[in-house]
Amino acid sequence: MRDLFLRAARGERTERPPVWMMRQAGRYLPEYRELREDYSFREAISTPDVAAEISLQPYERFEPDAVVMYSDILTVLEPLGFAYHLESGVGPVVENPVESPADADRTPEDVREHLPYVGDLLSRLSAELGSDAATLGFTGGPFTLAAYVCEGEPSRTFMAVRRLRAEHPDAFERLLRAFTDVVVDYVRYQVEAGADAIQLFDTYAGLLSPADYRAFLLPLHREIVEATDVPTIVFARNLSGNLDLLAETGADVVGLDWTVDIAAARDRLGDRPVQGNLDPALLYGDPDAVRERTLDIVDAAGEAGHILNLGHGVDRSVPVENVAAFFEAAKSVSR
Repeated sequence: MRDLFLRAARGERTERPPVWMMRQAGRYLPEYRELREDYSFREAISTPDVAAEISLQPYERFEPDAVVMYSDILTVLEPLGFAYHLESGVGPVVENPVESPADADRTPEDVREHLPYVGDLLSRLSAELGSDAATLGFTGGPFTLAAYVCEGEPSRTFMAVRRLRAEHPDAFERLLRAFTDVVVDYVRYQVEAGADAIQLFDTYAGLLSPADYRAFLLPLHREIVEATDVPTIVFARNLSGNLDLLAETGADVVGLDWTVDIAAARDRLGDRPVQGNLDPALLYGDPDAVRERTLDIVDAAGEAGHILNLGHGVDRSVPVENVAAFFEAAKSVSR
């Protein structure tokens, strides 16, 4: 339910935890795979009626309390003049990556002009869902976006952007600034179009040292969070020892990856709402085990300010019945 989600995001006690899954619309669903046979990924996300159908597929099966728009964090590369495509077996590939400090100089163009299909999609979802579920928008964060355009493709270390920070800190800051400007415009656009909440995915921010996160990224995260008047969720992997940094962004909700003990996180963050954090790999177990571990997380998180989710996106090969078990467990809670 939309209200259940929003109350939890405000830190209120709820009769059960609201629940959704990162990447909940995707290849683990046979109806998704069937639909995608007729569309490339870029075609699917940029065709609003197709993207709306995909976004709603998990809602029709599991009735999560929030429906996240079917899109990609790299869409905001377009207003900055970066071209990208998805390459089978590789992932997103940036066709004109940052190869010198001069390449970091970017002036964002209007996101509404470049990404009209995003606003159309969110308007459709908001109208379809009404008060039945929250409509979620999202964006990539400045460091994660910079990491992709410097590396050119997925990487374990994203050394290219970290090298840029060391060798050319001014260019590094200019690149982060350009992405922050476009992301601020983007999240405002999403809220105007009907998003009830926004998740900021700066997934690879944990590759920065705590000192560099505080110096370079924290002020930019604050700026993005402050750009809207709807609840915001901030998510980064591998920051378990530095959750205070995520809390300092001012985001309403701190997203937790699966490496974090959720009870310890709640003690550390106080009244700050949290989201998470079942290990996505556990969805390969049997349904009873999924239900048991899900309820363990619910118990550990407490009765107020918890949005149930995975600690990262659902994997494309997990059994659908185990995804169903996750949602069933959440909805079985009664307080």
